[in-house]
Amino acid sequence: MDDANPYVLDDQVGYLLRRVTQRHLAIFSEHIPELTTMQFAVLVRLHQGGPMSQNHLGRAASMDAATVKGVVGRLEVLGHVRREADPGDRRRLTVAITPQGCDLVARCYETAVKVTDATLHPLNDKERQQLMALLARLT
Repeated sequence: MDDANPYVLDDQVGYLLRRVTQRHLAIFSEHIPELTTMQFAVLVRLHQGGPMSQNHLGRAASMDAATVKGVVGRLEVLGHVRREADPGDRRRLTVAITPQGCDLVARCYETAVKVTDATLHPLNDKERQQLMALLARLT
């Protein structure tokens, strides 16, 4: 950076995070081609947390309402989740993972750990722990 041009794109956190995200998405799709990262996140949340409202699911998977609706809709078409009216509040949709979705996500866990390892491959163990701790602080 110099006084004439105080903004250097390659030094910006958002730009670097986007590049790392692109790299991670490429690794993920190479190893788990049947799901997107967002579909995987939804299935993991449902598999580990049980049925929940679509609104709660969106918050749990860090997605806005429109995004989670689309992701859940695609997963429903694929037979991995089902949506039902909440018995306590018919206006609310509850999303549950299907047996097919359970089987798929359970099969993907080990591979997903390898995806994380591949994403973090350039870092040593201490750097990985530091990066994960710093990223957690920024969320």
